[in-house]
Amino acid sequence: MNKTPGSGTETGRWKSLWRQPSRKYLLGIPVGGVLMFILGIMFWGGFNSAMDFSNTETFCISCHVMKDNVYEEYQHSNHYSNRTGVRAICSDCHVPKIWWYKVRRKLQASVHEIPHWLMGTINTREKFVARRALLAERVWDTMRATDSRECRNCHEIAHMNKEKQDRYAVRRHEIGVKKGETCIDCHKGIAHQLPEGYDANGKI
Repeated sequence: MNKTPGSGTETGRWKSLWRQPSRKYLLGIPVGGVLMFILGIMFWGGFNSAMDFSNTETFCISCHVMKDNVYEEYQHSNHYSNRTGVRAICSDCHVPKIWWYKVRRKLQASVHEIPHWLMGTINTREKFVARRALLAERVWDTMRATDSRECRNCHEIAHMNKEKQDRYAVRRHEIGVKKGETCIDCHKGIAHQLPEGYDANGKI
């Protein structure tokens, strides 16, 4: 005999959906929840550990393009060695500390930089020098867009002791504030060489 949608068999199936599960199934809910929580912590810990490792100097210079070019220059700068012993590594200047901006920066690197690394766009000194101006301009534009956010992690005009600065520095900072300028507008070539043809202000 054919069963219609309103038959007793269909009604029984619907009722079974609302029955209280057996005890073994009820036990699986909290156990599953605890396992998911533990796995979530492990994933989050692993993800953040990977992020932290990718910010180390060791990781940054594991690529010979970085080690043989920008890192070589950086070793002769005040950011690498100075009288106070305060040192800024690659990630201090190029990776945001705020988590969301940091993740976005890592994604940008994956999309824009890794493909060029695979294609060998700047895998020789000659290729790097040829593209240096373009690469520098992109970094400067990013710093302008963020009001030199990474610079301000260590350098903030409001916290500077003017009595320990020479008159020129004090005056230039005052003018920069009035003009709405940001750190990178005046402080290019601090850690890396300027592109050929650029002056100390990063202008051709």
